[in-house]
Amino acid sequence: MELTGEENQAEREYRALHGSSFGAAAAAYAEHRPGYAEAAVRWALEPVRGSEPLRVLDLAAGTGKLTATLVRLAAEVTAVEPDPAMLAELRRELGSVSTVRALPGTAEDIPLPDASVDAVLVGQAMHWFDLDRAIPEIARVLTPGGVLGALWNVDDDRVGWVATLAQISKGQSNVTLLRWRDRVARARQERLAAAGSGHFEPPDVAEFENGQRRTADSLLATIATHSNLLVMEEAGRARLLAEVRDFLHARPETGAGEFVFPMLTAVLRTTRN
Repeated sequence: MELTGEENQAEREYRALHGSSFGAAAAAYAEHRPGYAEAAVRWALEPVRGSEPLRVLDLAAGTGKLTATLVRLAAEVTAVEPDPAMLAELRRELGSVSTVRALPGTAEDIPLPDASVDAVLVGQAMHWFDLDRAIPEIARVLTPGGVLGALWNVDDDRVGWVATLAQISKGQSNVTLLRWRDRVARARQERLAAAGSGHFEPPDVAEFENGQRRTADSLLATIATHSNLLVMEEAGRARLLAEVRDFLHARPETGAGEFVFPMLTAVLRTTRN
């Protein structure tokens, strides 16, 4: 169903507020946010793996979680990120790597020439884009047959305590695995297909295991970097984090030492016409 003008404005305001919230927690984001399953990144790049060199744009690169995986896969990476604090963390971590260059820029105004990359990958960020403006820009910088891949880490709420944690920490705004499979994957496929009509093939979807070793305190620190907490007023944020802390320390699965937090990397992949 088509959005009304008022709903479109509300959506834009939500995207602007939440999507720009991460810079205030850039160092914590760099330390605690998970990377992406290497198998997921390989699958996203599969249609262009024969390119030599493999030139990849990590768009909305954040602190370089996805960039680091691309470096391990021997790609030449251009990382583009709009937030100065996030970009500074990426440069601090990966600035000395000869196959990485980091630039300020946005998905809607990419600072690269036409047909200059074989793949554009987006980690945990495509839902913040204005796709009607971003998709033509992405198509512009891709070579014909190039790949666009969007990746999201999703908590595996088939596990009971993970489902409860998701409800406590983020409520219905959290894209967990079951919500991804129930409606989010299809909605994002359809939105990408609509925005990409004439530029891209219909997108495929896949999932890859990406369990993360955590303690109660490190998982709490990860949750504290999520946008819904970053935009909260301080007292409410402190109350919510205290509730999450109490839950994690009380659970037998998470209360004593290290554990594997169940997570998957979900991927949408399409190719440029």
